[in-house]
Amino acid sequence: MSTQEQSAATTPKTKSPDVVVVGAGTAGCYAAATIAREGYDVVILERKPESEAGHIACGDALKGADSFPEAIPKSKLEPAFTNTGVDHGRFEIPQEDTVLEIPIPGELAVIDRWEYGRRIIDGAGDVGVDFQYDTVVKNVIQDDDGRVTGVEAIRNGEPLTYEADIVIDAAGSLSVLQDHVDFSASAFDTNVNYTHFCSAYREIVHVDEPVEWDDALVFKPTERAAGYLWYFPRTETEINAGLGFQMTEEPMKLVDDLKRDLETRPEFRNAEVEDKLGAALPTRRPYDSAVHPGYMAIGDAAGHVNPTTGGGIAGAAYGGKYAGEAAIEAIETGDVSEKALWEYNERVMDHFGARYAALDVYNILSTAVDVDDLMGLLAAIPGEKLAEALYSGSTSLGPKLAIESLLNSRGHWGTIWTLFQTKRRADDLLELYEGYPHHPAALEHWQQRRDDIMEQVYETTGAEPKY
Repeated sequence: MSTQEQSAATTPKTKSPDVVVVGAGTAGCYAAATIAREGYDVVILERKPESEAGHIACGDALKGADSFPEAIPKSKLEPAFTNTGVDHGRFEIPQEDTVLEIPIPGELAVIDRWEYGRRIIDGAGDVGVDFQYDTVVKNVIQDDDGRVTGVEAIRNGEPLTYEADIVIDAAGSLSVLQDHVDFSASAFDTNVNYTHFCSAYREIVHVDEPVEWDDALVFKPTERAAGYLWYFPRTETEINAGLGFQMTEEPMKLVDDLKRDLETRPEFRNAEVEDKLGAALPTRRPYDSAVHPGYMAIGDAAGHVNPTTGGGIAGAAYGGKYAGEAAIEAIETGDVSEKALWEYNERVMDHFGARYAALDVYNILSTAVDVDDLMGLLAAIPGEKLAEALYSGSTSLGPKLAIESLLNSRGHWGTIWTLFQTKRRADDLLELYEGYPHHPAALEHWQQRRDDIMEQVYETTGAEPKY
């Protein structure tokens, strides 16, 4: 081989789409589809082979399926909705030898996550998104001003460079892209570490006979705080069984602990396991800012997950939509600055980010409260009253419910008072997030006010500081 041929073989090929999206999950597919629908050239880089793309560890429960963004039509996804008859949560509380059933309003479905993953990929492909599988991003390219201008990747051993007006990071929890970006030129949130995540594991289990709780999402606390088991029925005989724990806690033996619980449940006798998969999930507030010149983070890569449950499909879909629309406007105006992309942050906070940040207060509480005491309290509260408090649109424990709880829950008054005070702090936080700043220059002052409330959260709950 000549010197010229050797040089050509080692020089990375360069591709120049309008937008590069890293990750073919929910957030990435909805962002890319939103942009492609407007006629722009979008490529999704996915590290998995095409045969495995869309295969993601998930609890499979989907709330809010009736109002997904239209970039990928709901009709495209519906065949993956295997159980739309779920209407309540079933909380098993072995410490109190009781089961608490809580109605869940709105459309709720349990899905076949891999089928869903394939369908969102197909839906994005239908509108012109280019998928590059077996592609691992190795570095992020920035210019002298710090603006992100592309990524460097390896595909089947071949080095590739992707130059783009916008890079969208949909690479999931603890995204490796964020390890390579110099964020000093922006307010992008870098206050992120592994303790803000949980480790989870799930199996798809087939049973011989229909389970009696095929219309419920089943939850059960683990023996340690800040962890729970779940049993979500895809069908009456196909169950997503899993568990997770907060990474602030001592590690659990996830596979063994799940197996041990399955063996105690008669409905799983002679059950067959079809699929096993684990993952890390954010159980933290959304990023204070997920934008940087030429760059946005979405989905798990931006903490767009309900921190109390790990549920993130709906948030990822809408985060993808908002990032896609911000990218379109930035390309059309020729302005990809932090200020130009900032509206994406505002839309996330306005839609679900503020609520998720308030819910994070309860995740913090769970790391400090005695699990037996909390379970005893929950067992004493009527399910319909608890549902009213959880789904009324407020994060606050209303006075009527507080009084009824006190009357019915002798022995748990200290926990009730802590919970009541914690919920007041959550309301304070929600109110602050509803006034999220309209431009980057105001973020630092807003963060100081938020951190003052967080100090009160730690004092109220007795938890160690999370951030």
